[in-house]
Amino acid sequence: MKAVLLLLFLFSSFLLFYGLLQLFFFRNQRIEKRMERYLSSSAEVEIGGNDIDLFARYTAARKNLTKKLLTKKKNNKLETMLARSGVPLKPDEFITFQWIAAGLSGLLLVLFFSHWLLFFPGFLIGYLIPGFILKKKEKERIDKFNEGLADMITTIIGSLRAGFSFPQALKSVADESDSPIKEEVESVIKSMQYGSSIEDALNELKERMPSEDLDLMIQAILIQRQVGGNLATVLEKIVETIRDRTRIQRQIKTLTAQGRMSGVVIALLPLFLGVALYFIQPDFMKPMFTHPIGIGMIVVGAVSCMIGFLFIKKITNIEV
Repeated sequence: MKAVLLLLFLFSSFLLFYGLLQLFFFRNQRIEKRMERYLSSSAEVEIGGNDIDLFARYTAARKNLTKKLLTKKKNNKLETMLARSGVPLKPDEFITFQWIAAGLSGLLLVLFFSHWLLFFPGFLIGYLIPGFILKKKEKERIDKFNEGLADMITTIIGSLRAGFSFPQALKSVADESDSPIKEEVESVIKSMQYGSSIEDALNELKERMPSEDLDLMIQAILIQRQVGGNLATVLEKIVETIRDRTRIQRQIKTLTAQGRMSGVVIALLPLFLGVALYFIQPDFMKPMFTHPIGIGMIVVGAVSCMIGFLFIKKITNIEV
């Protein structure tokens, strides 16, 4: 009976998450299909009042939840993180998804271990996982942007030397580059087309993509626009600096790989060893989870492993 309930819960969770993904990530495709259908048909389409009322209630409830849980500053910070990570969600949609994941994670632990107290750690884990995934995607997207920044500047230099203006050079970058540089440069071009100055558009790009190399490029462009000079020559020197910095960072990453791996092993070895001993000798490990001294030892061990991992990470993290 327990296995059947677990399977039903997993199946219903899959359906719920699939529906949320369809709702959030494929919204634009559904809107385009509906607009094509409405435009291609000359007949009038009647929309039911119940559908409109249900959608309005859902939107209002989602926004009220966001207002209660997030201040304006935190809402802006979350919106910036979503934009940097490339996740097509609004802050209220992400908060709703986060709470649903937390509730499902807590119920899953309760059904699996048959103890209602496990709902709270499961709820906390499910609530934190979307935030960790969002930060990971944000870091990966920024790193990918930095990796292609040198090629982006090289394309701008070639366009400027061919006689193009700076906006035309950005258009060449948008046509030839891949994601995420393509999307970010297109945002800069759209911002300038809507009336923003080059300075404001580039500063907005710097806020969306916090990168020291990008900041160096933007500062050089802004100074050149004020005092004049050959922008292509200045950008060429910046490209050389970026490539040298990237080469040094890769060397440091290679030299510190052993230390970083040691930190991961030190942090995870007690966990895997404890799980292995629990499956080999359950009676031997039960006092660790039932006796106060055993629980205290687990807490002290977990804190010690975390401190050691953070120290090793701090030692191997060398800024260039």
